[in-house]
Amino acid sequence: MPPTREPWRSHGDRGVRCSVACWGGATPTLPYWRKLLAVAKSVAERVEGWSDGPVTELVLPSLSRYDAWADCVRDYDDFQDMHGSGWWWLPNFGPDLVSCERMVAKARELAVTPPEDLVVSDCYWIAQDDVVIGFLMVRHSLDNEFLRTQGGHIGYSVRPSYRRRGHASRALGLALGRARELGLDRVLVTCDLDNVASARTIESQGGVFESVYGDKRRYWIAL
Repeated sequence: MPPTREPWRSHGDRGVRCSVACWGGATPTLPYWRKLLAVAKSVAERVEGWSDGPVTELVLPSLSRYDAWADCVRDYDDFQDMHGSGWWWLPNFGPDLVSCERMVAKARELAVTPPEDLVVSDCYWIAQDDVVIGFLMVRHSLDNEFLRTQGGHIGYSVRPSYRRRGHASRALGLALGRARELGLDRVLVTCDLDNVASARTIESQGGVFESVYGDKRRYWIAL
């Protein structure tokens, strides 16, 4: 099923999020709040780059964010680095309105009725306030050879000018929360062999190295 909550926000937790809907309209007691904050703080301290500063969100692709999206795309030196974006499905891709419209339409298609050779997936833009700072995709299954060997359940990237601020770790933590909602008990996450920063991000969220396939390091994260 497609995601029902948007946006998700994180200061460093692994998918913990709070809203009125979480409580079913009830008001949590003060001891409950203290317990929740203690758990969140304990988890956050284990996430590399966590701070009380920028908030990381996962937002659904929308034309209302076109200018921010285009600015994000222009920040990448090479579209090949835009993991989790889906740009490879779009002919003549670029930071233009037509590409954005196609990307938004593709995200909606993948969430409900993907083409036969693809799997149901949730597509997100990683955001900080009104700025789009990256891309992330949660695949509901590994029902093709590429995903089973190299692609994995979760693909993501953060634009160059917003790296090393903890956004990748927080975004991955939020994606793990979505994977739990889907009922997955573990997820496969991969990164390039020479991408030390990405390997550390995966490990910070509980990733356990399994093997190397081609030019990819393969990690499993238990949920």
